[in-house]
Amino acid sequence: METPSEAPPELLMLVAGAKGAIGTTLATAVAALQERPQLVLSGLTTAGRFSFLGDCTAVAMAGWDRTGEAIDAAILRHGVLPEGVWRSFETGLREIPIFQAPHASQPMADQIRQLQADMQQCRGRYPQARPVLINLLPAACNLADPHRYETVDQLVAEADQGILPDLAYVLAAVDLGIPVVNFSPNTVELPAVCRLAADKRVLLAGRDGKTGQTYFKVVLASALKARGLYVDGWYSLNILGNADGLNLMNPDNACGKLSNKTNLLDDILGYPVGERYGRSAHKVHIDYYPPRGDAKEAWDVIDITGIFGLPMSLRLNLQGRDSILAAPMALDLARWAVALQSAGFGGPVADLGFYFKKPVGEKAPLTFEEQLTALENLEAQISARIGESGKI
Repeated sequence: METPSEAPPELLMLVAGAKGAIGTTLATAVAALQERPQLVLSGLTTAGRFSFLGDCTAVAMAGWDRTGEAIDAAILRHGVLPEGVWRSFETGLREIPIFQAPHASQPMADQIRQLQADMQQCRGRYPQARPVLINLLPAACNLADPHRYETVDQLVAEADQGILPDLAYVLAAVDLGIPVVNFSPNTVELPAVCRLAADKRVLLAGRDGKTGQTYFKVVLASALKARGLYVDGWYSLNILGNADGLNLMNPDNACGKLSNKTNLLDDILGYPVGERYGRSAHKVHIDYYPPRGDAKEAWDVIDITGIFGLPMSLRLNLQGRDSILAAPMALDLARWAVALQSAGFGGPVADLGFYFKKPVGEKAPLTFEEQLTALENLEAQISARIGESGKI
């Protein structure tokens, strides 16, 4: 029989985009951890780790969203969770504080001040909890020339309004010493932001959570490389009917995610797929298909050659649930980010590449085996610095 948690929160997730499909699924997971934890703990890669952070169930959530609807209305609208699943956690869901997100037309300095006031209010409500920002905002157009912003002050003063709304959240958090998990495909880790985070010893984890198709692409590409099988072409199709799928029909919004999903294959294999054709033979497509909703479907056709150049192929069909795959990863990453910062890490940490399509930082691990080894090494370093023993 499961025992409801009565421990005060020791981890506080501050979620940008709290009423989105992933945000509301994450909120339901947090509420479930307080009452029926085994529904969620089985899907966490950090369960039983980082004991100095407290029990996995000792977590609270707050956040921001632009919609004024109640969180239960948002859950119904997204249709990710059957009503029989989330209704039993309705009381806990309604206790999650969700603030009005700053409007993109406001000067960035004003947005940052508003967000920091909200963050400090949450800290006051949960004084024992370690805060972490989770960026779940949708894909947006990246800044045209991010390197021209030499300082954060210049970035705040000159960045175009309405471009990358994530930046205000990230800058607000970093300035307050709060670690950041960038689960979105947006390039918020600009050079000026990374320098500020490194100077303040604030952890940056990102970018673009690796939830389904890309996760298996890394696993398969690593396995093919290990066997010496040559990848001649790889065709990937994603169909999904949620708000993320609709947003990605805008080419400007989709370019970052498509780039993140495409570039990693060449990096893993060590050669450009399609090199003998003089053009890329790695194709990635995302199509909005309303009947699918959050139940994303991914198709992969992989052409390989063995000795004597004889052709072979693989077919992979993933029928996943976008937010169900993403929400536990966001919780895992929150624990990693807080654990790493508690151990003295700051700035971008590329060794969290297991969780991301485009890990930020230097010398990110590429193959699946390298990514698992990097996590083992990271935990060993945390244990040595904190004085905790254990294996990943």
